[in-house]
Amino acid sequence: MKKYRCDICGYVYDPEVGEEAAGISAGTAFEDLPDDYECPICGAGKDEFSEV
Repeated sequence: MKKYRCDICGYVYDPEVGEEAAGISAGTAFEDLPDDYECPICGAGKDEFSEV
């Protein structure tokens, strides 16, 4: 699975890890995140992420 980096703060979403604090299970692809997903660090929207 592909990782995605926040263009604003550099946070990397790793689908193999997920984001437990936001209720996102390990194995959830970035494409499958809800449209209103926000960076847990800076609050940037999903459209502010780029594939790593």
